[in-house]
Amino acid sequence: MPTTTQAARSRGFEQTLLSARQTMLISEILKIAMDSFKASKTRFALTALGMVIGTASVILVVTIGMTGKQYVLDLIQKIGTNTVELEYAGGGATPAERVLYNDYLTPLDEKAVDQAVPGVMYSSSVVEMHARISFGNGVNKDTLVLGVSPEYQQIRNLIVTQGRFFDDTDDAAHIKCAVVTEPFAELRYGSENAAVGQTFQIQGIPFTIIGVFKEAVSDFGQSEISSDQAVLIPYSVARYFTGTDRVNDIYFSMRSMNDVPDAQKEIVRIVSARHRPNSVYKAQTLAALLTTAAQIADALTAVLVLVAAVTLAVGGVGIMNIMLANVRARIREIGIRKALGATYREIKLQFLAEAVIISLTGGVVGTMAGLLIPLSVGVFTDHYLPFSWWSVIIALTSATAVGMIFGTVPATRAAQMDPVEALKYE
Repeated sequence: MPTTTQAARSRGFEQTLLSARQTMLISEILKIAMDSFKASKTRFALTALGMVIGTASVILVVTIGMTGKQYVLDLIQKIGTNTVELEYAGGGATPAERVLYNDYLTPLDEKAVDQAVPGVMYSSSVVEMHARISFGNGVNKDTLVLGVSPEYQQIRNLIVTQGRFFDDTDDAAHIKCAVVTEPFAELRYGSENAAVGQTFQIQGIPFTIIGVFKEAVSDFGQSEISSDQAVLIPYSVARYFTGTDRVNDIYFSMRSMNDVPDAQKEIVRIVSARHRPNSVYKAQTLAALLTTAAQIADALTAVLVLVAAVTLAVGGVGIMNIMLANVRARIREIGIRKALGATYREIKLQFLAEAVIISLTGGVVGTMAGLLIPLSVGVFTDHYLPFSWWSVIIALTSATAVGMIFGTVPATRAAQMDPVEALKYE
């Protein structure tokens, strides 16, 4: 029994001693590493410089990618990502029935949706026509004429550069006024300013130009007003030319992009309930385009981060070269430490710790430099550059990993040295 107790105490003492030795070993390794850096500060700084540049590049690339992504998404949102476009897609089981039983949209469908869907901010029926308009000197051009409501300006984010857009009073009073594109005004009257107040004819009926407009952002030719010579007139006046309540499309602008998916389904349901069972109506949005653009921007950012990671690899190669030279310069030190009882593991940990400390120090400085630029822009200007804390984590983790990976070869070479040969080295 006493023998068993004595053996247990001996094992406990050995474990305590081993724990203390390991703790002292780690602190000793760090102390030796710091002494080594103090003895060669310039070499340490130049070696860490590669990691400074690499980690700063990673953070700046992510910042640039996020800024570009936000810019692209803002442009797409200006086209109308909150907009739902409703159109008649046909009806009837056979082609003959589709021709015979036309069931087009009407302004009453627009009013029904406005009353039933609370998220609708603006709506506009659109009547599309084509008219031959004289541009002087015997030149006549086939021009797109759209009958729209005053809210069409907000739906399509139109900017009036001269004059004004027609309002509810003009629409209710059936005023024969028009808003034209910048190319139309410049081609027919020489300038935008000169076009305001001028009169031209659409199918023999005189219209007065009250404003000149342009789109807030290019929509890549996808909208119904992509034509350079487009003319907008009040919907109430456009009905004179068609003689019916038929409209080609109805646009609805929602309060939030998050309301678009549900509103899209609800709009189709409401309108379909007002028409024949076989009639088909389609609602289209730009939400898919916005999602695709975000995915493309994320992919490009990932590619750029991988390119920036090459800089980290280059910095890692620099660390490995310096550490190999460091091992060669400290051969006698390694021999003395082994002669005094230092193990393979202790020598390897010493040089591996030095490589990691160099890499991580450069990573910390590079991270601070990478964050300084976007933060300074936000403080000293009115612009905001987004940055991701994930990029900081990735940069510091990568810096640590680079130190461990590229420091392994020099550390292993130092640990494998023969102490006898090392002591004889001059």
